[in-house]
Amino acid sequence: MSSNVFPSILFLLLLLVSAAQSDVVINTLNLCTFKIWLASSPSGADFESESSPGSTDIIILPDTWKGSIWARTKCSTNASNYFSCETGDCGSGKDYCRDPPPTYPVTLLNLDLNKKTVLSYEVSLNHGFNIPIRFEPLDGTLFGGDRKCPVVDCIADISNVCPSFLVAKNQNGAYVGCYSACDALKDPKYCCTGKFTGPDCQPNEYSKTFKDLCNLAHTYPGDNDPPTYKCSEGTSFNITFCAF
Repeated sequence: MSSNVFPSILFLLLLLVSAAQSDVVINTLNLCTFKIWLASSPSGADFESESSPGSTDIIILPDTWKGSIWARTKCSTNASNYFSCETGDCGSGKDYCRDPPPTYPVTLLNLDLNKKTVLSYEVSLNHGFNIPIRFEPLDGTLFGGDRKCPVVDCIADISNVCPSFLVAKNQNGAYVGCYSACDALKDPKYCCTGKFTGPDCQPNEYSKTFKDLCNLAHTYPGDNDPPTYKCSEGTSFNITFCAF
């Protein structure tokens, strides 16, 4: 074999390592006492779906991606080999879910990555709550400044304050999550639609209750406290599930 082959191989390896290092990587940690299955919409994010208690994994985002990441709970396969979950199910019938939106209620991590340079992020309860989520940037700075990119989360147990008419139950009648007032009541007042758009979109009695427990999450459609943060030049982030 020619001696010129080895420098060529080394060069290709260095390119691969460099490309991998330039990806936006999200580390995941499942601190729940139960297994969860990760999901995203739309497709494009690369990850393993199944996550056992205490396990870690990574999510690789493409250069540009805008969507949601969430956890599905209490999943199983029936006699017809159809896979479904009690919360966060996307109707794919498979253990992977990388396109269809979730069935509510579900705690959402919404991300908007612009060519690997700026990542906008929020934890949203606009479509309810199923399990606690924390999102923590490990590097980068707030867009337009030099401050560290802040943590956002909802790590409280919403089940303790969920009104009975917002409670989501499984087939056995057990609590599995908490609906948002918008999804449960379909009222423009809670959904910030119709005449309740713009400045008339205000927090309601239910979103205020959730905000008291999860002040770093958005709890109604017009919520901008905290703002949707933009992290510049960040390449590494942590998602922790059930970070009580």
